[in-house]
Amino acid sequence: MLDVFITSLNAVVPIVLLILLGYLLRRFNFLNDGFVSVGNKFVFKVCLPCMLFVNIYDSMDSFDIDWTVVIYSVIIICAIFALGLLTAVLTTKQNKRRGVILQCTFRSNFAIIGLVLVERLGGDTAIAGIVSAFSIPVFNILAVVALSIFVSGEEQPALGEGSPEAAGEVAQVRPAHKHSVGQILLNIVKNPLIIGVVLGLVFVGIRELERAVCGGEVPFRFDNQLRFLYEAVTDIKSIASPLALVVLGGQFKFSAVRGMTKEIIVATAWRILLAPLIGIGVAVLLDNYTDWFNVSNAVYPTLIALFGTPVAVSSAIMAGQMNNDEQLATQLVVWTSICSVVTIFFTVFILMSCGLLTV
Repeated sequence: MLDVFITSLNAVVPIVLLILLGYLLRRFNFLNDGFVSVGNKFVFKVCLPCMLFVNIYDSMDSFDIDWTVVIYSVIIICAIFALGLLTAVLTTKQNKRRGVILQCTFRSNFAIIGLVLVERLGGDTAIAGIVSAFSIPVFNILAVVALSIFVSGEEQPALGEGSPEAAGEVAQVRPAHKHSVGQILLNIVKNPLIIGVVLGLVFVGIRELERAVCGGEVPFRFDNQLRFLYEAVTDIKSIASPLALVVLGGQFKFSAVRGMTKEIIVATAWRILLAPLIGIGVAVLLDNYTDWFNVSNAVYPTLIALFGTPVAVSSAIMAGQMNNDEQLATQLVVWTSICSVVTIFFTVFILMSCGLLTV
């Protein structure tokens, strides 16, 4: 059990330490607001799309896919999204916070720490890679929807409520106009993360078309014939996670917790307790009482990583860029990361005790 705890610790604590580094650098004025603002845009518009492109291109080596695991994962993510939508509406009246809470319920850190966690828990990394190729696009599409449906591009404080600073609390906001379905779809198409995902799938499709036409041979590969470009994109990908975490730390404020305690508790509970309970619990029930979904011990690490890891680092960057409450989103990255060390440990402990997982 000590090994399990150390595995969970090693998977999550580096995230917390990089956030802490950014926080300290900002407090000592080594980083300024300009760096944090530009860093946010650079991570969101350049680094993260490159990371998603490389992850999808590298993980989908073929279209020989275990569709059962993929279909199950997508269905559960969408189900959590629906339940999270209801939770967000009931939890707060502030529209800029509703999308952030909703995003936290379904969007895990599968892309950054999930695959590492799968490997350390002795799972099938091939299955994890295939699931990531489908879950990451779903995460990002639903994230754009979540961050679009409650706020418009021009939100103002509600009339008669005064200044948040003067009142010592966050003012209620109301949208000048709601997004139409067309505007939400346009946001999805224009979103840099979605563009990175689509380009990854396009290049995988080209590779598979070549393989089919040439009898298994692939004359042109992006990572061979255009190796110099592939290496450059991979280098940009490699700085996405650490830079995003340092930038998030620069924005983090402990004083902000007081005004959003309820939202933090609800969203954190969803991310590290309810989501894994649903995602893993339903799999156990289906495995034991139906013939549709048979889960091997090698699949459970993927489910733990997909549903039990902290909220995605990019969620805070994305929230700020899409006019949502970036401070709440940053708080959720920090608190879900800290608390998930304990919940991942107990999840692994319970599955091992039931004979469903071997580490």
